[in-house]
Amino acid sequence: MAAPGLRGSSVALVLAATVLGSFYLRPAVSQQQGQGEEAAGEEEEAQRQRYNFRFVRHARDAPLVSHYNYIVVGGGTAGCPLAATLSERSRVLLLERGGYPYGNRNVSSEYHFADALADTSPRSPAQRFVSEDGVVNARARVLGGGSCLNAGFYTRASSEYVRAAGWDARLVNASYRWVERELVFRPDVPRWQGALREGLLQAGVTPDNGYTVDHVPGTKIGGTIFDSAGRRHTAADFLRGANPRRLTVFLHATVSQVLFRRREGSASPVAYGVVFTDPMGVQHRVYLRGVGRSEVILAAGTLGSPQLLMLSGVGPRAHLEKHGVRAVVDRPMVGQGVADNPMNSVFVPSPVPVALSLVQVVGVTRFGSFIEGVSGSQFGIPLHSRRRTGQLGTLPPRERTAEAMRRAAEVMRGLDRRAFRGGFILEKILGPLSTGHVELRSTDPHANPAVTFNYFRDPRDVERCVRGIQTIERVVRSRAFSRFTYANATAMDVAFDRAALAKFLNLLPRHPRDTRPLQQYCRDTVMTIWHYHGGCHVGPVVDPDYRVIGVAGLRVVDSSTFKYSPGTNPQATVMMLGRYMGLKIQEEGWRPGPRN
Repeated sequence: MAAPGLRGSSVALVLAATVLGSFYLRPAVSQQQGQGEEAAGEEEEAQRQRYNFRFVRHARDAPLVSHYNYIVVGGGTAGCPLAATLSERSRVLLLERGGYPYGNRNVSSEYHFADALADTSPRSPAQRFVSEDGVVNARARVLGGGSCLNAGFYTRASSEYVRAAGWDARLVNASYRWVERELVFRPDVPRWQGALREGLLQAGVTPDNGYTVDHVPGTKIGGTIFDSAGRRHTAADFLRGANPRRLTVFLHATVSQVLFRRREGSASPVAYGVVFTDPMGVQHRVYLRGVGRSEVILAAGTLGSPQLLMLSGVGPRAHLEKHGVRAVVDRPMVGQGVADNPMNSVFVPSPVPVALSLVQVVGVTRFGSFIEGVSGSQFGIPLHSRRRTGQLGTLPPRERTAEAMRRAAEVMRGLDRRAFRGGFILEKILGPLSTGHVELRSTDPHANPAVTFNYFRDPRDVERCVRGIQTIERVVRSRAFSRFTYANATAMDVAFDRAALAKFLNLLPRHPRDTRPLQQYCRDTVMTIWHYHGGCHVGPVVDPDYRVIGVAGLRVVDSSTFKYSPGTNPQATVMMLGRYMGLKIQEEGWRPGPRN
């Protein structure tokens, strides 16, 4: 049975729906912003009291000057477990540019990255961006980060990944277990997901690994951060175990700069604080208490951490000077090696109603492709006429214009609702090997940087995609999946206008007139699965202990340090890394901070 918290209108956009990244057109923030901020602040205060998070405050209530042992920038999937762990022994400040997740209708079992894009207000839990490749994407903007908006699937990195990262395997496993005790559950698997599982096995994605959170070849049921009642649990939950006397969290706090100075006797610049701005534009300064063992730690994610390094003068000198930023340290590889695992999906119409489900089953192939699925009735119907912009998986990225989306929405609203019964089977490739870069678009810390992923530039990525699509074709044709597929195209045509649907959804079997080789099909139908990473790689940017090379008192602990995405879905490893590095930093030497 599907989790009772899931409903069709929101899940309709999950992961690979026709309208990926749709959003409502809203008026620009006006003179009423102050009143809106005040009302929203009162709502967050009520929720803070309800959940006993008395250490969580609005940035407007922050002092103009304060001091802490550790300043963690970014209260996301890595930042929350990191701050909670450090607070066991030290005085910690966690700065998050977004709002409060609890009691927020936009952060629930019914919400996903794609749904968050329907809200373009400054308080939306996700911030939309379009990569230079033309693919619509999003970054989280809420306490708890991407764990508040993703599909909830939980799986560890492989043992090979852990070894390659140079991590302590025993501490890694202990950190994973710490995460799992707090927010990981075994899902109830509905019939569609069960058919997908059996179809993968019949398609040759073996062995059957049953339920496991380990990353192993074959087909498995993974963990989930949704409980049996359908409630989403997030990285913000880790803060419940923090020391409330030593942790302070400021929401709606946008960090604009890490502060550096030259320490006597040291050749390297030393980080000694940060500057952040509240929603009313007031600047606040936070300084490290006792520079030496105290640190600034960036956990702002793949876009945020490289961007903030560059805004602070750490990055490619020529690029920084182009934007009028004085270079503190010339680090050419900041922002380089950024990658996004390309996703390609197909919609499989069903002759029978299908229960709603997010990702629960995954096929880990031996050729570098991961197969997953999401299901639910009436997927992809643009129910609201105000939806204007998104991306159509049937069109190449640069052709997914607002006008194309508008035409699609009009046509799809006129189709028989039976056309949208079914689910999406999608494939994501390992790695990937194709990489791009993050660059400053401006010096505005509120603005997204310019991002280029170079999807499928490496031909090996294309071949992995092709084999993944071929595997999906075998799953759809399998005996196990036959209940949820039409017998043939003719049967589908009797039920609904298949030709009209195929203009907007990638169907299997493909239309006879679609003669594109699968290699081109992969390039034309690429979308994001929100697993982007890199930009602050270990080696050229940070050392094995995640200290930024060339400066003192500054680390980066988040997905921007990953060369490849871990496992089939990265959130487990990002949360683990927050706990892992919190413990490692404690081991290096700690000083207890005074109580608030």
